Amino acid sequence: MKTDIKSLSLSELKAEMENMGEKSFKAKQIYSWLHKRGAESFDEMTDISKKLRENLENSYDIYNCSIEKKLVSMYDNTVKYLFRLHDGELIESVVMKYKYGYTICVSSQVGCKMGCRFCASGIAGFVRNLNVSEILSQIYTAQRDLDIRISHIVMMGVGEPLDNFDNVIKFLSMISDENGLNIGMRNISLSTCGVVTGIYKLLEKKLQLTLSISLHAPNDEIRSRTMPVNDRWNIDELLKACRDYTKETSRRISFEYAMIDGVNDSDECARELASRLKGMLCHVNLIPVNSVKERNFRKSNDKQIESFIKILEAKGINVTVRRTLGSDINASCGQLRRGENNQDN
Repeated sequence: MKTDIKSLSLSELKAEMENMGEKSFKAKQIYSWLHKRGAESFDEMTDISKKLRENLENSYDIYNCSIEKKLVSMYDNTVKYLFRLHDGELIESVVMKYKYGYTICVSSQVGCKMGCRFCASGIAGFVRNLNVSEILSQIYTAQRDLDIRISHIVMMGVGEPLDNFDNVIKFLSMISDENGLNIGMRNISLSTCGVVTGIYKLLEKKLQLTLSISLHAPNDEIRSRTMPVNDRWNIDELLKACRDYTKETSRRISFEYAMIDGVNDSDECARELASRLKGMLCHVNLIPVNSVKERNFRKSNDKQIESFIKILEAKGINVTVRRTLGSDINASCGQLRRGENNQDN
């Protein structure tokens, strides 16, 4: 069985080259081809001898993402990709253009175990974790296709990043490596639905990324109805982990809050949320909930969102409303993969 070469760190690749009887500097050349130039085959590595390329071909695989479907928004040029992996599975990524550059939202799993009621990602079920190379390839393939440089990453696509902890941590190390794309940790956001054990493991790494928490409710009753993970780690446990995280890292946490009509958007919910977050280094990002065919949730109306904002701000909580991008191409998580799987069935 061949080794997944794109999942090897530079130090691991150097050890592999030494085992093959090659000079260690060859590893840096190969690593640069894979992670700076986005090479999809060994034949592209033209400054490496033909013999070494043949040896690499015999021992290693380069796992790439092929573009199964590509949708471009007519409103804001947001691009949504449906990628097919080497084993035929499908994942999604979204590229968004901002004033500061291009941001990509990447997936960390094929499907999702968490079962959040308002999300399309888990409807088709969980299949497997993504390898390091498969997370990286989403970025490399998008850059190559669009002829752009990605400057920011959000791990908010399909899957729970902290449920694929080891591969995600290695991905973060490799994507920020100066020998690769060298995207700084401060330009990376990681979103979790509240895997408390994972938050503490992440805290130990003392990374300077932005941690986003999918909170979506001010109390256990509402959160357990919409997010099954709350039955494992309730809000008190989750918020304690968040306070510990901000204290240890000095990094502000972003709380994602999907505004769902008649579920979590009342003035009382806003007051309760403000009370729970009081004194924490954080801000709240309100998100008009996406319409999902299999669910009956509707987004809150503008008047209620405005009222929610005023209450939070009056209580000293920093709050923003997420800009909606790619609304005409179903750019939210899971919708394109779900549609393609339904066609296959």
